[in-house]
Amino acid sequence: MAKLAPRAAPADDNGPGRRARWVTPELLPRRWCAAAFAACAIFATGVALFSSNGLHRRWGLVAACAYAAAAVAVLAWRSRGADLALLVSVAGALVTPLFWNAATGRRQPEVSVIQRSAGQLVHHHSPYQSAAALAAVHNPNAYNPYLPVMSLFGIPRALFGPGAITDPRIWFGLAFLLVFGLALAAAGARHFVRWTFFIAATPVIAFELAVGGTDIPILALMCLGLALLWRRPRHVLAGLAIGLAAAAKATAWPAIVVAAVLIAVRDGRRPTLYFIGAALAACAALIGPVAILWPSALVANTIMFPLGLASIKSAAASPLPGHIIAQTGQAGHVIAVVLLALAGLAIAVSLVVRPPRDVPSATWRLIIGLTLMFALAPATRFGYFIYPGALLAWLEVSLLTGPRPGAGSAEPGTGEVAGGETAGPETAAREMAGHETAGREMAGRELAAREMAGHEMAGREMAGREMAEVGPLSDAAPGRSPA
Repeated sequence: MAKLAPRAAPADDNGPGRRARWVTPELLPRRWCAAAFAACAIFATGVALFSSNGLHRRWGLVAACAYAAAAVAVLAWRSRGADLALLVSVAGALVTPLFWNAATGRRQPEVSVIQRSAGQLVHHHSPYQSAAALAAVHNPNAYNPYLPVMSLFGIPRALFGPGAITDPRIWFGLAFLLVFGLALAAAGARHFVRWTFFIAATPVIAFELAVGGTDIPILALMCLGLALLWRRPRHVLAGLAIGLAAAAKATAWPAIVVAAVLIAVRDGRRPTLYFIGAALAACAALIGPVAILWPSALVANTIMFPLGLASIKSAAASPLPGHIIAQTGQAGHVIAVVLLALAGLAIAVSLVVRPPRDVPSATWRLIIGLTLMFALAPATRFGYFIYPGALLAWLEVSLLTGPRPGAGSAEPGTGEVAGGETAGPETAAREMAGHETAGREMAGRELAAREMAGHEMAGREMAGREMAEVGPLSDAAPGRSPA
């Protein structure tokens, strides 16, 4: 029996000059897959050895063992090793530490902030303490820097009491798996369920979700909003998704600006108005009632405190450039705020001078902007970098596994050809002129062929008549002239 050859990738997926495409994690080259899990194990080991936070160290210890076992599984089992590695990493780096921490009540302070704000929302109809009440406290965790939607994740705990299943992190995780999977599917990624769990098992998501997780559903909504603008643009749904994220945390606001510029350049004025209107409507419906009824509490919690203008400073103090500069004194704080504003201005100028014309370029612009914002913010955490990390992971998976338009063909809904040229009126006119010229040339060739065929037929008829006239002469006797 002939030995079966390994399944080859489609010809159009790995042509010259194109990146290799892996439709599902199990088709990743074994060495690459094992190297990815080994890198995750190294990261987790570093967390376990060097972190000063006991909650982080426990995650690092458990996750390092899971990632190491996953790397061994990939190398040891050729046929199903990737699936086994995915199962081990999800169970060991995500599910086990998440439920362990939820059941024992181990959490970062932001989880307690959300639980308390949800209790206030249920019992007092506002997720924020008043400005007067905050003036008498000395604990920075008394402030709630999140926007109203974030409190909804603490509603199960407020209604049903303590328990592993009512922990906000469980609902953060479920929201991420659902929304991020939809984002991959909307971007055209194949086997998006496996890819969703693959991304969730990496430290980018698993570490943050096991100990805190407040940013996890926000970034998933941002990915979904961008995905809805890609293959088949749905501007209203995209606006609602990003607007919902912006109504939960201010870190999603830059996505509204970048997406609006993309739509204005690529799709025109009316789709831009649809998108912005949907995003603003979502924000107004979810933030508006609180802003109308408790404006001072909203400003004190979500604006003054994150900017470091409240009487109590935020506990976010990772040694990043903005925080280090702000710690030098009042002048340093002003310098950090100015640098942050200049970085935002630079991104805004780049959007005007060279606006993004497709979703990948818009995503990269957002990644760069968020990275600068987190690096230069006076109060910041390393954990915020899961935003650019998760956006990059979503983009790369979508590009590697999604449909790829043929050469010279327009991507559906984008108005762009594969070479990057915008399909505007001039391009359409050139194409029409080219088709008309080609049609005329074809008609000319057909007319010339018919004329040649006519000339040939006429020549044959003339030759036949000449032969008929010469025929009798050939029958005459030699030396005899015709009568």
